[in-house]
Amino acid sequence: MNVAVNSSQLNQQAEQHFDILIVGAGISGINAAYHLKDQCKDKTFAMLEVQDSFGGTWHTHKYPGIRSDSDLYTFGYKWKPWSGPPIAKADEILKYLGESLDENDLQQHIRFSHQVKSAEWSTENKCWTLGVSVGGSDELQTFTCNFLWMCQGYYRHSEGYTPDFPGSENFKGEIIHPQTWPEDLDYKGKKVVVIGSGATAATLIPSMADDCEHITMLQRSPTYFAARPNKNELVDTLRQLEVSDEWIHEIARKQVLAEQKKVTHRSFEDPDGLKKDLLGAAKMFLGDDFDVDKHFTPSYRPWRQRLAFVPDGDMFKAIRSGNASVVTDTIDTFTEAGIKLKSGEELEADIIITATGFNMSILGDIEFIIDDEKLDFGKTWAHRGILFSGIPNMAWVFGYLRTSWTMRSDLVSDFVCRLLNHMDEKGVNMVTPHLREKDKSMPELPFVDPENFNAGYLLRDMDKMPIQGDRQPWVFSQDYYAEKTEIPEADLEDGTLIYK
Repeated sequence: MNVAVNSSQLNQQAEQHFDILIVGAGISGINAAYHLKDQCKDKTFAMLEVQDSFGGTWHTHKYPGIRSDSDLYTFGYKWKPWSGPPIAKADEILKYLGESLDENDLQQHIRFSHQVKSAEWSTENKCWTLGVSVGGSDELQTFTCNFLWMCQGYYRHSEGYTPDFPGSENFKGEIIHPQTWPEDLDYKGKKVVVIGSGATAATLIPSMADDCEHITMLQRSPTYFAARPNKNELVDTLRQLEVSDEWIHEIARKQVLAEQKKVTHRSFEDPDGLKKDLLGAAKMFLGDDFDVDKHFTPSYRPWRQRLAFVPDGDMFKAIRSGNASVVTDTIDTFTEAGIKLKSGEELEADIIITATGFNMSILGDIEFIIDDEKLDFGKTWAHRGILFSGIPNMAWVFGYLRTSWTMRSDLVSDFVCRLLNHMDEKGVNMVTPHLREKDKSMPELPFVDPENFNAGYLLRDMDKMPIQGDRQPWVFSQDYYAEKTEIPEADLEDGTLIYK
């Protein structure tokens, strides 16, 4: 997906310069902008957003019932109280993000329909030059900045991941990926098969079940689901006591994080006990006659992949009602009328939905050039998973895969602002991570340890991701409870950051 850009394509007349350019106006980009305005008041900045509105994920996805799979007390910002239910729909989240922008006068900093095609760093000029397509134009405008902050997320918004299913060309119905959901899709009275068993499938099944003739979740292997009420009793009590929204938000955040910490530790220390609890919740909704062992008992330990939250057990209720069902099998081939399985069973379908995941978008699929040499991102070392060896003046927000993404976005935002202020205090305008002599013998470890988290989208592209080592600051632990202390206290003069 990298796009080579000829310098003659750049429209030099349209050059615009900022101290910091933020790529993306979703959860992370808005968070970065808020922190810059709050902590680096003299810096100029702009957000370049490829879509025609803010919101990232929540603007991209239009499928029925789309909702968060993280609670909004941690997925929401620490600086903007959330006052709705723990799990929220996309329209509620977009409203919250819009308020976050308006209340802090951040809309003026966004440039919509701006797609960054190339990013070139010049050490001589200590500056990034970006080639940007505006409104889909082939003629690229030029933006320059001293510091580049990548907040574009980690998956490709333009297309989802769909395996090459044999015989798919023979199917007479519609094949749809949730990421490109047709606005005019009519599924009332239709037979629908959803391929996949993650959070998207868990959202689609209960949202569509009442309107379809029947909807089936077809999975190759089961996923762990966490079924809980979509409410927080502590929050409800505090609201009755008329505690301020700011206090409620912070208390709820701490409560949720404490509970998540217990679950994470149990996944390593007592995986069988945690597994028993998760399956027990499923059995409570599905009943004793349902084969939970076959359909909802994964082969991996809990939390090795993300737990899909099922608010109020809605997916399980849809299955128990008979409007939905789950089939655990592998696909032999698509047919004209549906899907033939390896077991010989055939699933009839009018619509097949491939809820099969997404494609990684590493650094926004932008072609990066560092002093006239093309960047091989997979050869760089991750400096706390924020900066990267050999790449000057650039940060990338890559959040947590268990704890809410925003929790790391907060830590990264504070770190980047502290680094920018530190550079000003030193009177320098360039910083580049590099390995100290004692670091050069470190083992090359994957950016995310597959023994810790083995989601398919990561494993497919792990060779393109940076590497990490076995000592700080070259460790990306994916552990909020360690990083919430380590990152704020990180030594900016430990010899791994070269300033000029």
